[in-house]
Amino acid sequence: MLQSSSRKQLRARQKLGKYRIVKRIADGGFARVYKAKDTIEGVDVALKIPHADLMTKNAMQWFRQEARVHASLDHPNILPVKNAEIIDGLFVIAYPLGKKSLADRLRSRISTDRLFDFALQMLEAVAYAHAHGVVHCDLKPENFILFEGDRLRLADFGVARVARRTVPGSGSGTIGFIAPEQAMGKTSPRADVFSLGVILWLMLTGELPEWPFEWPPKGYERIRGKLHPDFVAMLRRSMEVDPKKRFADAKQMLTTFKKLMPRVRRQLLQKRRNRIRTNSNTATLRDWKQIRFRQFERAFGKTLDLDHVCGHCEGPVSESMMFCPWCSHELAFDGDDSTFPDACPRCQRGRKLDWKYCAWCYGKSFDEVSDRTYTDKRYESECPKCEHPLMPFMRYCPGCRHKLHKKWLITGSRSHCGSCGQGVVREFWDDCPWCGTQLTRE
Repeated sequence: MLQSSSRKQLRARQKLGKYRIVKRIADGGFARVYKAKDTIEGVDVALKIPHADLMTKNAMQWFRQEARVHASLDHPNILPVKNAEIIDGLFVIAYPLGKKSLADRLRSRISTDRLFDFALQMLEAVAYAHAHGVVHCDLKPENFILFEGDRLRLADFGVARVARRTVPGSGSGTIGFIAPEQAMGKTSPRADVFSLGVILWLMLTGELPEWPFEWPPKGYERIRGKLHPDFVAMLRRSMEVDPKKRFADAKQMLTTFKKLMPRVRRQLLQKRRNRIRTNSNTATLRDWKQIRFRQFERAFGKTLDLDHVCGHCEGPVSESMMFCPWCSHELAFDGDDSTFPDACPRCQRGRKLDWKYCAWCYGKSFDEVSDRTYTDKRYESECPKCEHPLMPFMRYCPGCRHKLHKKWLITGSRSHCGSCGQGVVREFWDDCPWCGTQLTRE
C-alpha cells in the first residue's frame, strides 16, 4: 500500500530499496526529486517521488502513465526511465542524473550559437514525441535537463496526454508557458508548439511574453534587425493565440527551423564581419576568429567555393567538405541553400541535373536525371572508368558511382593531409575537411 499521510522529506543517507539518498534537488507541487546513489550499479540517479498525500487513484494513474510514456520514447534528447516501482510504500521513478536544467543554464551568459543548438535539440525531442502520439503539455526550461556534452533531454511527462489529434485535457501546465486554449482544458500538439515558441523567445530575448500575447512581445527590439525576418516570423507563428494559425506540431516547426537556420547563421556572420570591418583598428580578442575567416576567404574563397558556414563555429565551408576544418564537427547542409540546381536527398549536398549519382555520398541513383549534358567551369578532371567530368574533391563519380582515389591539391597551398592525402591549408585549418583528421602545423 502507498503511504498516505505526510510530505516528510527523506534524509541524506537514508536507504530506499537499492537507492541511498544523497540530497533533495527539487520540490514541485506533485513530487520531490532527490539525488541518490544506485548501490547496485554504483551510479548517481535522480529519484522522482510523488507526494504521498496527493497519491489519489487518479494521481497514481498519472505517474504510472509518465513511466509508460517515457519507456515508449527512445530518443537521445528525451530523458529515459531507469526504473519505476513502489518501494517502502512510495512510488519511485528513477532517471539518469543531469547536471542542471535549462532554466539554470539560462541564468548565466550563453552564446547565440549555443542557444540555437539547444533550440534544435528541444525541437527534435518534442517532434519525436509528437510523431509517436505524445503531447507533453508542460514544456518549460525546467523540464529540459542538461547533460555532459551540452546535451538536452526532455523530462517530466507527468501531465502528458497520448493523442492523435486533439485530446481533452485538464488545464495542467505552467503559467507563463501554457497555451491559452490549454488553460481552458483543450490541448493538442499545437499547445506544445506555443510553449516552444515562448521558450525560444525567452532564450533569445531574455523576456517572457505575457498575456494577451499581442505582437510584438516585450524584447522584440533586442532581436529586430539581429535575426533574419523569416526566423522572427517563425517565432510569431508559433506563439499565435489562435491555435489554427500555429504550426500543426513540433515536427512541422522543426522542418521550418532547419530550413531557416542557414539563412540566420549567414546573416549573423555577415553582421559580425561588417562589425569587424567598421572596427578593424580596434578589434578585440573576441574577433580574432572572424578576422581569420575573412583572411582565408580572401585567399581561397573562389578556389573552394566557400558558400556556406559551419552550423557550430560559423567558419566558411563548402559543400564538398565532410568535416569543418575549423572545429572538426561533421557538416550538414540544407539543399534549399545549395549553389547547385538540385540536391541529394540523402546528404543534402548539391548536384547537377545530369548526375546519376551523388558525388559526395554513396547514395542510390537519382530518380530524375536529365538527358541533357551540362557543362561547368568547376570540372577539372575525368573519371578513369567512364570519363564523366569531375570537380575537385568529389568522392564518387556522378556518372558511374565509381569511388575516386584522385588526390586533389588546393591552388595556393602545397600541403596535403597525412591521412587521406587530399589537399589542405595548414596555415589556417585545424582539421582535414575531407577525413576529419587533426592537422599538425608545418
